Amino acid sequence: MGVTGPIRVVVAKPGLDGHDRGAKVIARALRDAGMEVIYTGLHQTPEQIVDTAIQEDADAIGLSILSGAHNTLFAKVLELLKERDAEDIKVFGGGIIPEADIAPLKELGVAEIFTPGATTAAIVTWVNANVRESAGA
Repeated sequence: MGVTGPIRVVVAKPGLDGHDRGAKVIARALRDAGMEVIYTGLHQTPEQIVDTAIQEDADAIGLSILSGAHNTLFAKVLELLKERDAEDIKVFGGGIIPEADIAPLKELGVAEIFTPGATTAAIVTWVNANVRESAGA
C-alpha cells in the first residue's frame, strides 16, 4: 500500500488564542525538514481544522494551544476525525499544557504533546519517527 512523498502536516491554531509565533516556527522547521506543511492561521474551529486535514490528505495535525482550552479542543478534533473516519491522521500538539493534563490527553488519543522548551529538532525527529512511518523509508 506504500504511501510515497513527503509527510503532510496541518499546523493549526484552534480557538481564540491570538499568538502564533510558536506555530509558525514549528511549521517552518517541519517544512525545512522536507515535509509539506499547511498552516491554517489563527482562530480556527476544530471543524475547519479537520476539514483542512482531510481535504489536504494530511498525515498529521499539529495543534498549538496557549489559551488553556487544550482539553476541549484536542477532544473535539479527535471526535471529528473519528466521525469522518479519518482516525489515521495523527494528532500532536504543544503549547502551555500543564503536566497533569498530558497523560489524559494521550489516553484520549493525542499522539504526543510538546511543552515550552521542546526543540524544533526534537519535534521534527518525533514526526519523522511516528507519522506515516513508511514515509521516506
